[in-house]
Amino acid sequence: MEDYKTITAGEFSELDFSKYTLVDLREPDEILSGGIDGAINIPFSRFASLVDSIPKDKPVVIFCRSGNISGQYAEVLADRGYEVLNVEGGYLAYRELISGETASGENKAAGEQAPVFIDAKGLKCPGPIVLVADYLRDRPDGTRIRVEATEVAFYSDIQVWCRRTGNKLDAVSSDGGVVHADITRRRAVKAEADKTERSGKTFVLFSGDLDKTIAAFIMANGAAAMGRSVTLFFTFWGLNILRKPEKVSVTKSFIERMFGFMMPRGTKRLGLSRMNMCGAGAKMIRGIMKSKGVSSLEELMESAKAHGVRLVACQMSMDIMGIRREELIDGVELGGVATFLGSGEQSDMSLFI
Repeated sequence: MEDYKTITAGEFSELDFSKYTLVDLREPDEILSGGIDGAINIPFSRFASLVDSIPKDKPVVIFCRSGNISGQYAEVLADRGYEVLNVEGGYLAYRELISGETASGENKAAGEQAPVFIDAKGLKCPGPIVLVADYLRDRPDGTRIRVEATEVAFYSDIQVWCRRTGNKLDAVSSDGGVVHADITRRRAVKAEADKTERSGKTFVLFSGDLDKTIAAFIMANGAAAMGRSVTLFFTFWGLNILRKPEKVSVTKSFIERMFGFMMPRGTKRLGLSRMNMCGAGAKMIRGIMKSKGVSSLEELMESAKAHGVRLVACQMSMDIMGIRREELIDGVELGGVATFLGSGEQSDMSLFI
């Protein structure tokens, strides 16, 4: 006899999610097409190592993509003493129920129009987001659009924008330098900002000074150690912090090459905001930090990345200053104003450095 209960997608949709722990067994790449706010993602490929992280203070609702494997894991949880509900049909059945779409993406409602195409190709941040917002502002719930943009940062921006505004991101993908996003207008749904605790930390690094950068990464590491989500947003001169130290062969205009020549390439060439003394001050600070057992900036950066701190480069600033993605260190995301604002709205502290 099963020690867990199986519920339908309809029963699942009627639950008060705040009274349950939702466990999403899908792999991270599957969640890009949509998810459920507040659900814990424990991919089935890592279930054995992460199962103990599932809290027991509430009943657990577990679901996978189509309901084919969640029952097995529901049984495992039941054996461990959890009160478990398994969603029959998985996330696809739930999505079909709330959106009126089949698993293949076709709309079931008779006579419903195809999504409206929004061409945002060639626009720079915040152009694509503004274009989407302007079109949907006065449209009724259920309006569907399909957006194409050539700005890489739009991939992140549109996901954050949908979460923060309550609109439904049906799918997002990137192919051949073009970002494709399918969105359904959902004005009636409360935005994520209304139901999430603001405990994150957001830092904007506008300056490229060594001392200010060290301070930012010390605070970022401290916040991450406290279990807070941390985002470092690099713009204008702060982008030099993220540049690789070695020269990268990329095609640039004359002005862009001049910018690159005059700006420091990487952390080892950053100067101090005061008493730099043609670079001697920076070397002195590094020497003092080493003698005092203080981690170097490079060590602080690696520690931050290892602890989940997001490093986001402003793509609009990159375009202005002629910095290419290939010139940035590993682990950096490209984002725009929506990515920064989305992080800021989930933070109880935002600093401009």
